[in-house]
Amino acid sequence: MKNLIYPCLWFDGQAKEAAQFYTSVFRGGKITCETPVVVNFELDGQQFMCLNGGSYFNFTPAISFYVTFETEQEFDNTWESLNQHGKIRMDAGKYDWSPKYGWVEDKFGVNWQMSVGKMAEVGQKFIPFLMFTGDQAGKTEKAINFYGSVFENSGVVGILKDEANSTMVKHAQFNLSDFVIMAMDSDFDHGFGFNEAISFVVSCKNQDEIDYFWKKLSAFPEAEQCGWLKDQFGVSWQIVPDALGQWMSDPGRAARIMKLLMPMKKLDITTLENA
Repeated sequence: MKNLIYPCLWFDGQAKEAAQFYTSVFRGGKITCETPVVVNFELDGQQFMCLNGGSYFNFTPAISFYVTFETEQEFDNTWESLNQHGKIRMDAGKYDWSPKYGWVEDKFGVNWQMSVGKMAEVGQKFIPFLMFTGDQAGKTEKAINFYGSVFENSGVVGILKDEANSTMVKHAQFNLSDFVIMAMDSDFDHGFGFNEAISFVVSCKNQDEIDYFWKKLSAFPEAEQCGWLKDQFGVSWQIVPDALGQWMSDPGRAARIMKLLMPMKKLDITTLENA
């Protein structure tokens, strides 16, 4: 089975504002669905979700987005836009891995790693970048192998290990259902880790798929709620029916669906479909 995977960004009432900002900053961006709770948009054909979830979670650099630009002009224009009212984490300039690279945290707190390079070498314009820190440091390779065992159409592009400590991964790239992800370990005292501010939505065709991913991924029963779960590494996932967006876009059904969905842990397609 091949499942659509895409990131969800958690906001405190700023979902529409954020979606409008990102679709204006990046070329080819467009909003595809809007409700009071969720705003979906596309960047370069890739799907993103913005969720108005309240003030419970804040973005951290544990998950950033690695963006490849083929021209310095596009890099510079985007860098300037993201940097307004944001914070530079690494200055834009030449690095060993790129003729031009920079890391910026935008005005909403979302982190972006930007690089000039060739799209053919990375295969995806916007790539989630997972940084395993704290008690998860040193588990990148284990996580890659675990995720690869869960998702079909998966594979490892490459893993570069630290020469001084083979348990630490300096950089890795892998695919889950043809969705590209990057990852690394960092044992510095960052003071941050994975949380629900950025989660990954897995779109499922039927209840069997929902049951499968729920059983494979969920590691903390206390974190299960409304189709959300947390895996053994602390990464959050939403396991949802692929028709959920269509159902929620119907104003007549949305309130009924939300009333049924809120007390659920693992989602039940039949109950939601009949709402």
